[in-house]
Amino acid sequence: MMHASNENPVLDNPRLTELTSWDADWSGLRVVVAGIGVSGFAAADTLIELGALVTVLDSGDNERNQQAADTLKIVGARDVVLGPDAMTRVPDVVGVRPDLVVTSPGIRPTNPLLTAAREEGIQIWGDVELAWRVSERRGRRTPQWLCVTGTNGKTTTVGMTESILRSAGLKAIAVGNVGTPILDALRDPVEYDVLAVELSSFQLHWAHSVSPLASAVLNVAEDHVDWHGSFENYRADKSRVYENTRVACIYNVDQPGAEELVEAADVVEGCRAVGFTTGTPGLSMLGVVDELLVDRAFVADRATSAAEIGSVADTGDLPTRHGVANALAAAALARAAGVEPGAVRDGLLAYRPGEHRIQLVAETEGVRWIDDSKATNPHAAQASLSAFDTVVWIAGGLSKGVDYDELVAANAQRLKAVVVIGTDDAALLGSLSRLAPEVPVLAATPGLAGGTATSNGEPAIDPSDGHAVMRRAVQLAAARTEPGDTVLMAPAAASMDQFTDYADRGTSFARSVHEELGLA
Repeated sequence: MMHASNENPVLDNPRLTELTSWDADWSGLRVVVAGIGVSGFAAADTLIELGALVTVLDSGDNERNQQAADTLKIVGARDVVLGPDAMTRVPDVVGVRPDLVVTSPGIRPTNPLLTAAREEGIQIWGDVELAWRVSERRGRRTPQWLCVTGTNGKTTTVGMTESILRSAGLKAIAVGNVGTPILDALRDPVEYDVLAVELSSFQLHWAHSVSPLASAVLNVAEDHVDWHGSFENYRADKSRVYENTRVACIYNVDQPGAEELVEAADVVEGCRAVGFTTGTPGLSMLGVVDELLVDRAFVADRATSAAEIGSVADTGDLPTRHGVANALAAAALARAAGVEPGAVRDGLLAYRPGEHRIQLVAETEGVRWIDDSKATNPHAAQASLSAFDTVVWIAGGLSKGVDYDELVAANAQRLKAVVVIGTDDAALLGSLSRLAPEVPVLAATPGLAGGTATSNGEPAIDPSDGHAVMRRAVQLAAARTEPGDTVLMAPAAASMDQFTDYADRGTSFARSVHEELGLA
C-alpha cells in the first residue's frame, strides 16, 4: 500500500532548506561544482547567474574542458581547477569552506571529493536536485515534470512522451539524461508546460526533493554495478523516482517486483499506482487488446470500459514487445498530465526514434541488418534478440561487471552464430561456451576473444581500432547468413574500449554493412 509524505529529507544546512525557487536568496552561497561536462557546466553557469560563489573542478585537463573553463571564468566562476588532483579534496571557496557540492552524474559516490564532503557534513546535490529547486520562477510558467527511469528504454520513452505532449498542443521538451540539461530548458526563453525528464540511476542517487506530476520505472536489470556497488543499491536508486510523486506512479506489470517499488514509495496524498503491460490490462492499467493499445486507468469508468489510444503498428517500423511497453509507459505519463486519447496516437505516429535503437540499416537478399548499438547491457540486448527468429549476433565490449548467462540461455536456440567484438569479453565467452556450446563463436579480432591469428594473409587488427574490428565483424557475419536471417549488432556491453560511444559504434556498423553489401 502506498503511503503519503509531503516532507523532504531533513537538510543539515538551514540556508539550503530555503533554496526552493529561482527567486530565493542564492547570493553568496559557496558552491563546489564537480565536473565540467554538459551537466556540470549547466549547473555552474546557472549558479553563477543566481549569484552564488562557484568553484569548478574536473579531473580531465583536455582542450574541451579548458575551453569550458575559460567560458565559466568569463561569466564569473571564482576558480576552475582541472587535472588529476582536482577532485581529491574539498577546496575552500573564496577562502571559506563551501556550503554545498553539486556533482555531475557520472562521478562515483566513492570519489575522494564526494567522500570528503560527506565526512565533513557538506550536503551534496546532483544537477537534477538543483534544477528542481529553481523550477519555480517569478513571472514564468512553472513546468510540470514527468520523470522516467529504467535500465533500458528511457530515451525512447521520453521522446515518445515529448511527441505525445506536443501533439496535444503543449509546449514540451525531453530533457535530462537524454542530452539536454534540465537547467538549460528552465533558462530557455520558451516557457514549457511540461518537461519529459529522463533520469539515470546516477542522477537519482543525488536527487532529494524532486516531486514530479507522474513518474515511471520502465524496468530494472543488472547494470552499472561497478558504480553503485551492488544490484540492490542500483535498484534502490532507480526506485527514488517515485518519491514525492503527486498523480501517478507508473510501473511495469510484466516485471516481477516492480509493484513493490511503488508500494514502498513515499508519495503525495492521492497519488495512484498505474501499471502498463504488453498483455491484456487489468483495472488501473494500460495494455494491449487485439493489437490495440488501450487505457483502463485514466477513464471515468475504468471498471467496465477502456479508451483506445493507438495500435501496436503505431509504435514503430519494426514493432517489438519492449517498444510497445515504452509506448504504453509514455502514454500513461501523458494521460496523467491530462492528454486526450487521440493525441497519444498522433504523438506515437509522429515520433521518430533516435538512431542505433533497433534500426534497420539494410535489407538485401532476404537478410536484415539491424543496428541496436544502444543495447549496452544484457537486458537491452534481450529486448532486440527476442524480436527475431534466426540471428547472427554481433556482441561484446565493456561488460561493466554484468552476467550474460540469462541472456545466452534465453536466446541460444535463435543464435546461428556469434561474432565477438570488444576487448572485455571473458564473461560473454564463458556464457556462450557453457550455455550455447553448439553455436559457432567467431572472433572479430584474431588472437583475442579466444580467436586465432588469420591464416589467409589478412593483416592483424589492432584491438583498439574499433572501426577495423567492426569491418571484420561484418565480413564474418555476412559469410554466415542466408535468406531469412537477421544480423543483429546488439553488443550487450558498453563501447568505450573501441569506440567513442555507442553512436560511434553504431555508425561504424552501418558504414561497414554498406561497404560489405556494395551500398556505400
